[in-house]
Amino acid sequence: MSDVSRTRIEVQGIATRLIQGGPADSPEAVVFLHGNPGSSDDWERLIAAVSGGGVEGGSASPRRALAFDLPDFGETVATEGFQHTVPSYAEFVDAALRTLGVRRVHLVVHDFGGPIGLVWAAGHLDALASITLIDVGILPGYRWHRMARIWRTPVFGEISQAITFRSGFRRLISASEPRGLPRELLDRMYDQYDRRTRRAVLELYRATDEPGAAAEELAAYMAPHDIPALVVWGEQDSYLPSSYAVRQRDAFPSADVHVLPASGHWPFADSPEIVQRLLVGFLDGLPSASITPAD
Repeated sequence: MSDVSRTRIEVQGIATRLIQGGPADSPEAVVFLHGNPGSSDDWERLIAAVSGGGVEGGSASPRRALAFDLPDFGETVATEGFQHTVPSYAEFVDAALRTLGVRRVHLVVHDFGGPIGLVWAAGHLDALASITLIDVGILPGYRWHRMARIWRTPVFGEISQAITFRSGFRRLISASEPRGLPRELLDRMYDQYDRRTRRAVLELYRATDEPGAAAEELAAYMAPHDIPALVVWGEQDSYLPSSYAVRQRDAFPSADVHVLPASGHWPFADSPEIVQRLLVGFLDGLPSASITPAD
């Protein structure tokens, strides 16, 4: 991963971690948004692959790729008063892209990065070159999964967060993953799942309506634009049913949809070679844009 750099940038007064590969001055970039639990660390391998960072099976042509921590996730501490809501996070994403000089975006989202990224995308269709949905998307009729319902419930949510220790955290996540997840990933998730992140999770889930509430309207809004889309979904996802994978064509009619039979909610972790191949192939197959730093 020697061609991938790590640094910090200031966005809305927040010093957020940035992982980046490829030409750093390009106004076009593949932008990865993590979920919960998660951080920019989730994307290091794919950043190296799509930026031509020396990973076997990576892109042959250099491409800017980046990921940053969302406030109060990973190792990034939000400023006092930051609102842990989807609109606030979408505004943070937009501010980060402006800070980085990114004006054309290939968006890659997972888990709660999905609603955040989709809200940003709906307001910036002129900047959205493509979207990759990994076990998330527009979810008509979807109701919160069991843990989300607990987090959304006052007192019970606080108790569940307070009694979540490392061994229980690993068991809880691994129990629903058919292929398991790397121990390194689980330990990193737990290490970054500190008190401020747990508080942010409770506030975020409580401030967010059922994901299916406005899904049909959002799909109808997006569909006429036929944004190039890749959908990758673990068939054994216990949080977001894989039946939603093909339904992404309601919003993205030409979407390339792949359901991975042996994967769960984190296919980029349990099937990294497959996800890398699909993403690199998808991006390499898109027409190149004539955007330059001076445009």
